[in-house]
Amino acid sequence: MDAFLRLSADTARFTHGSPRAFSFGDDGRLLWFLRSTGPTDALESLWVLDTATGTETRLADPRALSPEPGELPVAERRLRERTRLVAAGIGSYALSGDGRRAVFPLHGRLYAVTCDGAAAPEPVPVAGPALDPRPNADGSRTAYVADDALYVHPGGRISPADGARWGLAEFAAAEELGRSRGHWWSPDGVTLLAARVDESALQRRHFADPAHPELPAEDFAYPEAGGPNADVQLWVLGADGGRIRLDWDAGTYPYVSEAGWESATEILLTVQDRLQRNVLLLSADPATGRTTELSRTTHPQWVDPLLPGTPARLPDGRMLTAADTPGGTARGLALDGKPLTGEGIQVRAVAGLHEGRLLIEAGLRDPAEQQVLLLDPDSGELTPLADGPGVHGVSASASAGALLLTSAGADGIRRTVRTPDGREFTPADLSAPLPYRVEPVLERVTERGIPTALVLPRGHVPGRRLPVLMDSYGGPGFQDVSAEPRRWQARQWWADQGFAVVTADNRGTPYVSPAHTHAMYRGFSDVTLEDQVAALRALGERHRDLDLGRVGIRGWSYGGYLSAMAVLRRPDVFHAAAAGAAPTDFRHYDTAYTERYLGLPQEHPEVYERDSLIPDAPRLARPLLLVTGLADDNVHPSHTLRLSRALTDAGRPHQLLALPGVTHMTPGGTREKIMALELEFFRRELGL
Repeated sequence: MDAFLRLSADTARFTHGSPRAFSFGDDGRLLWFLRSTGPTDALESLWVLDTATGTETRLADPRALSPEPGELPVAERRLRERTRLVAAGIGSYALSGDGRRAVFPLHGRLYAVTCDGAAAPEPVPVAGPALDPRPNADGSRTAYVADDALYVHPGGRISPADGARWGLAEFAAAEELGRSRGHWWSPDGVTLLAARVDESALQRRHFADPAHPELPAEDFAYPEAGGPNADVQLWVLGADGGRIRLDWDAGTYPYVSEAGWESATEILLTVQDRLQRNVLLLSADPATGRTTELSRTTHPQWVDPLLPGTPARLPDGRMLTAADTPGGTARGLALDGKPLTGEGIQVRAVAGLHEGRLLIEAGLRDPAEQQVLLLDPDSGELTPLADGPGVHGVSASASAGALLLTSAGADGIRRTVRTPDGREFTPADLSAPLPYRVEPVLERVTERGIPTALVLPRGHVPGRRLPVLMDSYGGPGFQDVSAEPRRWQARQWWADQGFAVVTADNRGTPYVSPAHTHAMYRGFSDVTLEDQVAALRALGERHRDLDLGRVGIRGWSYGGYLSAMAVLRRPDVFHAAAAGAAPTDFRHYDTAYTERYLGLPQEHPEVYERDSLIPDAPRLARPLLLVTGLADDNVHPSHTLRLSRALTDAGRPHQLLALPGVTHMTPGGTREKIMALELEFFRRELGL
């Protein structure tokens, strides 16, 4: 690897040493966070910043607590994959109700620490390799999961031995619905709300490490499209052993996307039907389990999950829901069903309440940018809190009025703590400076206004023709064309190797408009490929240095699907492809994601057949490099291997790179090593 790739690998893509996982405590006086000691230190410690003085204190150092790191519990390792957590050391923590005490897992052990740092973290006795600890309101008791059972310390096991998994989120919730936890303390710190997950009806998927044939295969339950989902129930578990099940129509609304205690006498939960066209906010009585519908959000295609913070009930009782404007021009908010925002704003998240107004993240101008705004729920008046070029967001907020705002742009990323009395602090960022200052050429092209970005080699001389490298994700749920600077570092490196790097957010991707996003309904392939080709050609007309006779394409996950599809179906446009972790047949991908967009395969078999790449194998006429991690539990390696087998059966030459022990996240420098191999591939195949 060259210097950039080595630096990217050593710094975990420039994230080591950067603070993250922020939480306010003690009525906003304390800001808790995780951070390693520098740009090449992978082990994160637990820190707290006192907003009264600006002093930072390291409360827990993983090296001191565990000089000989052990193995993560399997359940925690899989949860980290679901939440895309690559950090080592202390990867997560949870605060007591007053925010003065934290509990965290480390290699299957649990520790508790107080905010003053006067004493070293104390071990919390556990019944086995433990994960997801949650202290109660005063920090006197800690709930945790071990061996799929829910425990409390002091105390013991509180979930029954009934063959189900207790206290954890199931695959669909953690991977696709945004819920990564499965137990919640009541405000009095006595009772627990817990998820019960029965996966017995699901098929089992297996991994075998070919580098270690002496080891048994690992298996896990997977909800495949069209097949059964996990049976998810919510139970109130009392300290006296009493149990109350929350009662809602789980047959119609099987997905639980959010849950928690609103008060000692009320639980709020958000449930969805299988195709996610109806999202209900329910109020539950913990004493009886009876539920009452508070609000219902509907959409004829699907209710987009990318408006966090909704549905919700405001303190005055009004119901806040997502509401698209007529024609799908803007994603907005409604109060008690009445629109609160109009076409001039694309709401992306509701981060809470601040100074009596809604604290929101939204787009006011180009989709590549984001602002933080206050929205008056009575008048609809908007007040900017963080504006200007770039991507601004809310990293943490406190009910007492403290805020942590993050602003990212071409000059880097900065974080600012704002206290209610007007003071500001900046948590120290110890990450490596970004190697490149990249300002991609951002343009909206074609009659559809597709967002695109073009990155050219530094020092490019106009008139010099450049082969093109398409580098797009293209799928639902992720925006590529953004002013966030870290995502352009690798693309600038690719450009400096002699490519014009093109990225396009085709229809189906978020944050342009609901109509743009929902255009992918009942079909991935046609919309994705049509827009990518149209965007490429439009940019070729505007930028004559792009050599459209030499076009390569690369991508990972859905981007890998796009890349393989590009050379299989449009060899007239794309001349070589590197496809990583591609879901080649969505009949074998998970329920919650796939059915949201494509429907049930039993009801729409033609949609799944049209989007499958396997039947296209005999058409391959361009160089194709397939890459898969053999430990990928998101896009199982069988996706890539099925396509490779179909290509082999059809006599179509291709290259296959199968990586033992590598997961979907490709941590530890694997991504950079793949990039080095891809560079050799594209140089050879595009004549660079």
